[in-house]
Amino acid sequence: MPIRMRFTIWRPLATAATVALLAAFLTPLTAQAAPRESRPVHSYENAVREAVWVDTGLDLDRDGRHDRVAVDIVRPREAAQQGRKVPVIMDASPYYSCCGRGNESQKKTYDANGDVDRMPLFYDNYFVPRGYAVVGVDLAGTNRSDGCVDVGGRSDILSAKAVVDWLNGRATAYTTRTGTTEADASWTDGRTGMIGKSWDGTIANGVAATGVEGLETIVPISAISSWYDYYFQQGAPLYDSGPDWLSNYVDSPDARAKCGAVQQTLVEGAPRSGDWTPLWSERDYVKDARKVRASVFLIHGMQDLNVRMKHVGQWWDALAKHGVERKIWLSQTGHVDPFDFRRAAWVKTLHRWFDHELLGHDNGIDREPMADIERHPDQWVTSKVWPPRGTAGTTLRPADGPHPGVGTLGLRKDKGTETFTDDPQHSEADWAAHIDTPTPDKAGFVTGPLSRDLRLSGSSKVTVTATPSTSTAHLSAVLVDLGPDTIRDYAASGEGISTLTERTCWGESTTGDSACFKETRARTADVDHTVVSRGWADLGNHASDLRGEPLTPGRPYTITLDLAATDHVVPAGHRLALIVAGTDKDLIDPPSTRPTLTLDLSRTKARVPLVGGAHAFARATAGSPSAAATPLHGAPLHGVGAPHTVHRIPEGGR
Repeated sequence: MPIRMRFTIWRPLATAATVALLAAFLTPLTAQAAPRESRPVHSYENAVREAVWVDTGLDLDRDGRHDRVAVDIVRPREAAQQGRKVPVIMDASPYYSCCGRGNESQKKTYDANGDVDRMPLFYDNYFVPRGYAVVGVDLAGTNRSDGCVDVGGRSDILSAKAVVDWLNGRATAYTTRTGTTEADASWTDGRTGMIGKSWDGTIANGVAATGVEGLETIVPISAISSWYDYYFQQGAPLYDSGPDWLSNYVDSPDARAKCGAVQQTLVEGAPRSGDWTPLWSERDYVKDARKVRASVFLIHGMQDLNVRMKHVGQWWDALAKHGVERKIWLSQTGHVDPFDFRRAAWVKTLHRWFDHELLGHDNGIDREPMADIERHPDQWVTSKVWPPRGTAGTTLRPADGPHPGVGTLGLRKDKGTETFTDDPQHSEADWAAHIDTPTPDKAGFVTGPLSRDLRLSGSSKVTVTATPSTSTAHLSAVLVDLGPDTIRDYAASGEGISTLTERTCWGESTTGDSACFKETRARTADVDHTVVSRGWADLGNHASDLRGEPLTPGRPYTITLDLAATDHVVPAGHRLALIVAGTDKDLIDPPSTRPTLTLDLSRTKARVPLVGGAHAFARATAGSPSAAATPLHGAPLHGVGAPHTVHRIPEGGR
């Protein structure tokens, strides 16, 4: 396990009299020596603004010289004048010129000298006055940097790592893009925290997985932990394009002209078959979790259908296995920044986190609950650890019901079969809406109304034995809470938020860089069902997650689908449903054929992480009428709109 040095306040043993005497004379001095919060005592308007170009040691654009990445810096001038070194908050991004950052899609702007005039987001406005330097890195191949975008690969990660190395005296930077005058980082103590949303947060994950010294903490928001799982899940394609399209989307004009070889490598290394290749191994940060030295404060929307919650579950579990210090926020939103769904609490918590991790302030944040979870819109609960102690994987089994495709869900193993035909025009929203009605496109299994609340916390697995009628088949499995609720409307534009015209200010402003941002509020929907967790797979990957094979029609195959992590309470009076179907419209691509699949119920099961385990499920379902006794509903159940993924980039907006 990696060893991390931590600030510690030592309390030596002493007699009661000595303690009393010291308290009387030294309390003011002690309070001054151990601050609990950094204060805005530095001028933002007079801050040092500069740019350097860090040598990455790579030459992906093949121009015969090392690629240099542009690093824009805003740091307190007073600290520099006093010879006091400051820590760094760093956001490495491909979006600073092509697409913009945050809910208002802000881009970097520059003054006449080429120094940054506006740094996107609030980090510099807020933290520079509090004694931090804020650094915005243009990933290789973007904006003012050399090189090529290789989408989470060696160039992406090492170009950002090189900046951490430079901040710690282990790499070389220059004052211009092509010049020979070196720039040092003598103004910093090297203690660095990386932050960012989506691709930016993904880079933080990847750099942390190198084990680089000096990176003390990362704050990945809606971030990828393995790029294969961004494009595929167990062989099933999630998008109709690959990383070559994404690279071209964010490349600078100069990179587009020079990086054809990198583009071709991305095409050849990411076949649409969904097979695992060395390209994906290079972009899998989960396997390197053992190297992580930094603490991790992870934030994600549980209904994020861009960077899906599978990235959270596998990364979190790997970090836990290796003893990494961590904290987590889980919201009801889609792909949304916490600045836009819990602004005041977010700024306060992030401030305390960086103060603790980078300045060493003993403010107690490390002793507070590990998890904050949004249970209802703008209503949050905490969990001392996550998943909570007492959470246990519980095997739930489907069984025949009174009508085809309308079965029951319980603890007992049963016999029988269910049959459905893949309909690529239908989605999880359609299946859940008609859960109590036989339809040819799904098999549904439902508990009776619960007598007690039932909490799911963590990642589920669904094992299916299915016999296909064709040589290709895709499978979907979803867990659904059936019952009335008001939730964030994650399927609408905004993915659970509405942007207002009013602005609030977070930090200090200059003429070129305002600290004032548009406010938001929760956008909600009244629903009769909520999809809790989802997962997909190509049945051809039954023998291996790494490679698929053609199916033999009429032969049964067994495969286990990994469902996304979640934390959800199914309230008393609601029902829990498991749905197994084919193509989940707009969330996975359909197979080349349209198979009919027959499920062997005796060899099909869901392994669900329940707080209290099987005992909690038994108590919650004891005495309630079975699903078989539930009358068929004539009217469909109402949910949010059909899920869709129109974007093919882990974009930084919202």
